[in-house]
Amino acid sequence: MAYFRDAFVLIVALEAFFIMVLEMIGTQTRVARKAFDLSKEYLSTKEARSSMANQGLYNGFIGAGLLYARYGLVGSASYSTQLLFVGFVVIAAIFGALTANKKIIVTQGAPAILALLFLLLSH
Repeated sequence: MAYFRDAFVLIVALEAFFIMVLEMIGTQTRVARKAFDLSKEYLSTKEARSSMANQGLYNGFIGAGLLYARYGLVGSASYSTQLLFVGFVVIAAIFGALTANKKIIVTQGAPAILALLFLLLSH
């Protein structure tokens, strides 16, 4: 069980860093257009680039928080901090699916929900 918990927490962290890169420096790529389901024209606007970069920074904080919680903390501090950051991702995925794009619940939410379940089951 611990293997799956650690694997899914790591997947969520790496996905957060991947999203950060797309949002901060990769908005003009085909990958970003497809991932965010946004047009090239929209993503080329100054407002979109600024907004996406800001969102990317927050995703980076989530990824860093998860890695720190898993590998930098021990015991109950590690566990509770992992729960906190994975919970943030689950909530963001639900909100994103309701307000932006339904596929977010699968692409971002599913790994986080599995990580949350494995965290809860392994404690």
